[in-house]
Amino acid sequence: MPFNISSFKENGLVYGGARPSLFNVFMSVPAGIGIDNVSVDKFRFVCKTAELPESNVGSIDIPYFGRRIKVAGERNFADWAVTVMNDEDFSVRAMFEAWSNAINRMVANVRDPNISTEQYKVDLEVIQYAKDGSTIRSYQLIGAFPTQIGAIGLNWESQNAIEEFGVNFSYDYWVPLIESSDKKAGGVNTYGALTTQDGPNGAS
Repeated sequence: MPFNISSFKENGLVYGGARPSLFNVFMSVPAGIGIDNVSVDKFRFVCKTAELPESNVGSIDIPYFGRRIKVAGERNFADWAVTVMNDEDFSVRAMFEAWSNAINRMVANVRDPNISTEQYKVDLEVIQYAKDGSTIRSYQLIGAFPTQIGAIGLNWESQNAIEEFGVNFSYDYWVPLIESSDKKAGGVNTYGALTTQDGPNGAS
């Protein structure tokens, strides 16, 4: 029956709705480029905004007698972005600048000799929490690295504000990490993701 509020309550937002403010981002950084763990840990406290990642499957148009049919193409993963609050120690921004400089030097057009092509990539994890603090969804971004460190706007007229800057990441692909609370969504891992019992090759 339309416009039945009881039906909506029973079948709509049964759990009260997921809240965009209940999240955290965990990140590692490449070894050998002089970044301390204090800055890495601080990032998760000053990461103000993030995203649950998107992806899309392309389509291929095939013409036939004046008409076009569409077939599925390849999957593409869009860049992922965060917004970071800047503290006066600049430690988190300096961390990203050092990482970017290791990938490609600011002056010389070379990579840091201490890291290989794959070593400048890391895995990131963004976690969505429920209102009771439990994890309801977690995504792992595989092979991520920063491609853009945003500018920080300065203004003599600015008051009652904290500096912020954006960071964009490219990555190879993402997978949802299946949690026990995913029973709400069926609890079946169909993505090829590693579970907590799996090793790096998917074997226990």
